Amino acid sequence: MMKKSLFILVLLFMSQIQANVLDVSYKVSFGVFGKLGISDAHLETTGDKYTIDIKMKATGLAKTLSKNRKERHVSKGHIVNGLYVSDSYTVVKSYGKKHTEKRYTIDHNSKQVKKEYLRTKNGKIEKDEHTVLDFYSENDLLTLYFNLSKMIKERSKPGTYAFSAVGAERQKGRVEVYIPKESELEGYKKTLGEGEYWYMTAVIYQKIFASNKGELMLAVGKDGITQKAVLKDLMMFGDLVAERIR
Repeated sequence: MMKKSLFILVLLFMSQIQANVLDVSYKVSFGVFGKLGISDAHLETTGDKYTIDIKMKATGLAKTLSKNRKERHVSKGHIVNGLYVSDSYTVVKSYGKKHTEKRYTIDHNSKQVKKEYLRTKNGKIEKDEHTVLDFYSENDLLTLYFNLSKMIKERSKPGTYAFSAVGAERQKGRVEVYIPKESELEGYKKTLGEGEYWYMTAVIYQKIFASNKGELMLAVGKDGITQKAVLKDLMMFGDLVAERIR
């Protein structure tokens, strides 16, 4: 279970700022286990090109139980009308003697996404696959959350918004974002804290711990960066909480 918690960190780094360099860090804690991991996220833009680089690692008890789990997510692409458009998305994971790499290459002309998957153990190749996804998107999981503040024009308008993102092929690319009704805001404030936040729930349709759909509550600050995120009421363990520390 510990290793799955780091997936949540991918969803945390969101910005509408056209900065040359932006760095943000988070800590994740989980009930009786205390701190599970930390994440450092880096955004850099040069002209109309961008790089998003997120590094994650387990700490404390989680480091032991997950066999020193580490992840790195890198998105590279270009900027069109203020939106990040992904050209490639790479996910590298390691734990114990295992190492996996997923590399997505997005061809916007043919509207195809090629995926390379490599898995090794003790340095020996166990799987080496090359496939073409059955859907296309200009977004990957990182750019989607960077672009949300511009893709959802009316932040205060409640409802469910559906998007597609490379990297979410288990659900055929579908990712949903729910903006709460005014009558639901009190519950969000109680869970995430009060402030000048944009409250929402991201639904990634992936089983995370005892949460079948992976519904993550988010509080996004005025600067467009997530301040706190909570995966609520996991069976026997309580809440999984991620908070910005820098």
